[in-house]
Amino acid sequence: MSATHPDAVGHHANGHHQQSFLDRWLFSTNHKDIGTLYLVFSFTMAIVGAALSVGIRAELATPGLQLVKPEFFNQLTTMHALVMIFGAVMPAFVGLANWMIPLQIGAPDMALPRMNNLSFWIMPFAFTLLLLTFFLPGGAPGGGWTMYPPLALQGGANIAFAIFAIHLMGISSIMGAINIIATVLNMRAPGLDLLKMPVFCWTWLITAFLLIAVMPVLAGAVTMLLTDRFFDTSFFNAAGGGDPVMYQHIFWFFGHPEVYIMILPAFGIVSEIIPTFSRKPLFGYQAMVYATAAIAFLSFIVWAHHMFTVGMPLGGELYFMFATMLISIPTGVKVFNWVTTMWRGSLTFEAPMLWSIAFVILFTIGGFSGLMLAVVPADFQYHDTYFVVAHFHYVLVTGALFAIIAAIYYWWPKWTGRMYSEGLAKFHFWWTIIFVNLLFFPQHFLGLAGMPRRIPDYNVVFADWNLISSIGAFGMFLTPFMMAFVLWHSKKHGAKAEARAWEGAKGLEWTVPSPAPHHTFETPPVLRPGDLAHDDLSH
Repeated sequence: MSATHPDAVGHHANGHHQQSFLDRWLFSTNHKDIGTLYLVFSFTMAIVGAALSVGIRAELATPGLQLVKPEFFNQLTTMHALVMIFGAVMPAFVGLANWMIPLQIGAPDMALPRMNNLSFWIMPFAFTLLLLTFFLPGGAPGGGWTMYPPLALQGGANIAFAIFAIHLMGISSIMGAINIIATVLNMRAPGLDLLKMPVFCWTWLITAFLLIAVMPVLAGAVTMLLTDRFFDTSFFNAAGGGDPVMYQHIFWFFGHPEVYIMILPAFGIVSEIIPTFSRKPLFGYQAMVYATAAIAFLSFIVWAHHMFTVGMPLGGELYFMFATMLISIPTGVKVFNWVTTMWRGSLTFEAPMLWSIAFVILFTIGGFSGLMLAVVPADFQYHDTYFVVAHFHYVLVTGALFAIIAAIYYWWPKWTGRMYSEGLAKFHFWWTIIFVNLLFFPQHFLGLAGMPRRIPDYNVVFADWNLISSIGAFGMFLTPFMMAFVLWHSKKHGAKAEARAWEGAKGLEWTVPSPAPHHTFETPPVLRPGDLAHDDLSH
């Protein structure tokens, strides 16, 4: 197994001189440094997004208008969603991909390192543009994260800022996706066939194709919005012969695959962690890979289930209902395989495993509520209520976000060479579990009782559950700071990590020292029995 000596950390590839701080972090082409930058950026954006959500829940804690004007409330909901989706969840997954994919496939770096640097540095500029809209006349965009016309077109300069920011995020995502595809397809170690790759690499390979397919669709939709607002076109303006529903079709053709862009890498992470702490190979590895591909394919043909109430023909509603139900089959395969991996395994419950088990249980709740939303006559009742808000937060918070936290706890010893306090990590976990369910579970009841989403005031009959939900939000706001403390404490006081930090961990990343040297695999690694999680397939 070839890796450079740990003394090489922080040096240029030629090892002749030390890099300055600016050289290392501003101009870095090293996949580990760029992965770190993405994760730090994502953490920062998560705190910004969480702060916006605290504003939303503070206003909704009791009936009546307390803290903010209705227009500003709309801006909070729109910006919370844009920051969390494009600024927190997606960059975190890209950061994990940057850090781990070269280590997992035995590559020295990403295939296109300079483009990797550029794809990261576009992001801070994009979000600076987006967040600056709060200080423009008229404030930030307030048309929901979907930016539906005609509501979205009533803003002023903020529309141009927001659309330009979205274009930049899209460019960054496409560059990152091209890089991942090029790396996975061209830079695997000799003997590492595609069907021996870690599931995390597979889910990211498929996600990268989704990104390349749908980011241009979003770019097209928002560009049409831009020309409608500033250049007198009428794509979505009914008065000029346009159709606002056409925007919804184009947006959701991007938006539904986007949902899977945010969950497929999470599936990959959980498929790495559960076998490690069950001390068993992943059950049905190939079925997992094919299920991921099936989910990606089906995600393109179910978009209009977000639009059952727009007046679609009955045949269209039936088709989208059944297609949506179909997508639950490969997802169910995954849940079955995770549970079967744990079945009769030698389980231990370290922090990454706790987050992964919570992911399986709570993500499944989100999946079931999605299945309820797929039923057309029922969706007529649920549509645009808090039931939908509860559904997608169970998918994105207890799904995507929990998987990201699990991944950080799982690979942290490999990144830093330090173990963290299991006691502190478990406190962080149980605190989050309590408050995340206090925050989002009552929203199911609110939605079923008929409370609309995106409103700053509500009937007094909804007061009790809203108060509980807001208490959950205030508790949840503390969790990123808790995690930061756990990781800081580990850097200061943590025990030194072994190369294979977790008993039962398999994969090439566990064959290099902890912390992983600045440059790894300068010569391709020789695969030995037991290096791969799926060695049972190679017999």
